Amino acid sequence: MTKMIPLISSGTAGPLGLLHLPRVWLKALLGATGMLADGYTDVGPGYDFMLFEAIGIDPDKAREFIHSQKPSYSEFEKWVVAYPGVKLDPATITAINAAITGYNHEESVRKSILSASEIPDDGTILDAINLNNLDDWNETHAALTGA
Repeated sequence: MTKMIPLISSGTAGPLGLLHLPRVWLKALLGATGMLADGYTDVGPGYDFMLFEAIGIDPDKAREFIHSQKPSYSEFEKWVVAYPGVKLDPATITAINAAITGYNHEESVRKSILSASEIPDDGTILDAINLNNLDDWNETHAALTGA
């Protein structure tokens, strides 16, 4: 079985307008099928918990649903909408999206990702979304080429 790096960016939103929701769905689905690349968590601390907690969903319940039902993305969004007490009002969506786009990794993580990607650390790439994208692309390149 081939393991896959989740190449949906945290900066991507689905129809509900929530950044990172498509990525966490993909990570959990890959985890449920045993196909998530080593080093990735299917639902874990960081953006995953930040998102689910902001909209009032227990991260463990989301993981359980995806692992047991293996829903399509549309089915997962329907589950999110139907979750008891979920907060999907415009203010909540705007706030969590701002938290996701505004999050920066610790300096050591930033330096490590930039170094592995052979990009000079000139202070222009600070946000975790772009750093995570670079990390995913670098890992994908290594997996595909053996480099």
